Amino acid sequence: MPSARAALLALALVPLCAAASGCASKQLASGTVRIGMVTDVGGLGDRSFNDSAYAGLVRAKNDLHVNTTVVQSRSAADYQINLTVLANKEYDEIFAIGFLMAKDVQEVSERYAKRHFSIIDAVVPAPNVTSVTFKEEEGSFLAGALAAMTTKTKTIAFLGGIDIPLLRKFEAGFAAGAREIDPSVKVLVKYVGSFEDVAAGKELAGVQFDQGADIIYVAAGKAGLGAIDQVKRRSNAFIIGVDSDQDAIAPGKILTSMVKRVDIGVFRVSEQAAARRPRPVHLTLGLKEGGVGLTDFTYTKSVVTPRKRAVLDKLRALIIAGTIAAPTTREELASFKRVPL
Repeated sequence: MPSARAALLALALVPLCAAASGCASKQLASGTVRIGMVTDVGGLGDRSFNDSAYAGLVRAKNDLHVNTTVVQSRSAADYQINLTVLANKEYDEIFAIGFLMAKDVQEVSERYAKRHFSIIDAVVPAPNVTSVTFKEEEGSFLAGALAAMTTKTKTIAFLGGIDIPLLRKFEAGFAAGAREIDPSVKVLVKYVGSFEDVAAGKELAGVQFDQGADIIYVAAGKAGLGAIDQVKRRSNAFIIGVDSDQDAIAPGKILTSMVKRVDIGVFRVSEQAAARRPRPVHLTLGLKEGGVGLTDFTYTKSVVTPRKRAVLDKLRALIIAGTIAAPTTREELASFKRVPL
């Protein structure tokens, strides 16, 4: 009689092809590289983190002519099952989208030493794992500087998903960018406690607006959609989006988005996989590498004036040159010193 785990793995084969962008089959050309992706629980359609990763996979399929598939995780319990399914089906590259899968990637990569895995937003020290991380603090610094140049109330806010070191990079960079422009600007900070709770995101954004913030930087995954819904009913208020270009979700109400190019990370590793070359051990993407940055203010050009854009360009250059080191922790933020512009 099959074990419960075997039964779960058998069931996992159903969503594998149901969510696939190109399921493997006997019709595949010999030697075709196959790349699989396991989403975080926010899933496709979050218009943020997972969707950005998926865009990289779609580009790999179209440009590199690889075969691709996506397995969506409904809960954390799915992570190891989904990774194991792809490993058993001998995918050439298996992406784990999100730091929450770090332990599962560690365990599955040990069991499947001949398979290669990549994880976004975490470092897993294994010979068959590529760790892809970003300098979120650099893009967040620019977001904070723009918020400080734009606020009318002298109060801005940060709304994160879960209070963890990764999200504190966004928080610290944002607060430091605001301080660089105007140390008198107040920065409110709250965390939703989830990347999925859209209702809580909306409620907490409302609280921050009621406390005087007129700009909120939201780094909360799918929960951030609630904050965007909240700003639609607020006059003279803005949201700064995150991960993907969210500007068009509420045109004119999203000041900019701090784009985290997960798609670039996925595509760059996929290029190596498609060429059957060794993958990097650790790929880090910041402003210099085009891994993070602000959108082009398509809907907010009247607010983001040429003068503000010139300041942002200067700050970007100073960060790339190393003159400004954006803080990554609250401790580094506490000792952050402004650089005369």
